Amino acid sequence: MQRFLLSVLLTFACVASSGCVRRTLRISSTPPGALVWVNHREVGRTPLEIDFTYYGNYDVQLSHDDHEPLLTEAGAHPPAWDVLGADLLFEVAPFQMRSVVEWHFDLEPRSDDLEALVERARSLRSKTAATDDSTRPMTTVTVDADGRVEGAEEDPNDDDASAR
Repeated sequence: MQRFLLSVLLTFACVASSGCVRRTLRISSTPPGALVWVNHREVGRTPLEIDFTYYGNYDVQLSHDDHEPLLTEAGAHPPAWDVLGADLLFEVAPFQMRSVVEWHFDLEPRSDDLEALVERARSLRSKTAATDDSTRPMTTVTVDADGRVEGAEEDPNDDDASAR
């Protein structure tokens, strides 16, 4: 009888160890071929599939020639059968379960128009301008090929000027 129970337990252990849950991220982009980083680790070019272990939010960065880089956050949420409690049953089931999380990103074409770039910079500057009076006005400085600086003004309040 003990041998029978031992063989049943051993058989159950072998069958239970054959099952598992496979979690996959499927990442695509428009245009395809964008270089992808997930949590600051390069994972390849779109379209791609990578295995992951934990559900949650991930930092995603995509870059592609002639397109603006994209820095965003994307979530991987578990299906109903892979929540705490139920996942233990599926981890030891004698078959493989698969969870696929799909992310698609649309990259914006890069604008090489200098006027548009300057206008975006002005817009950003106005959004992030400091509200206190301690900001200094911008000064245009020209450096010639010999290294001479033209147009720089000495600021009497600059403590670092005497160290130069």
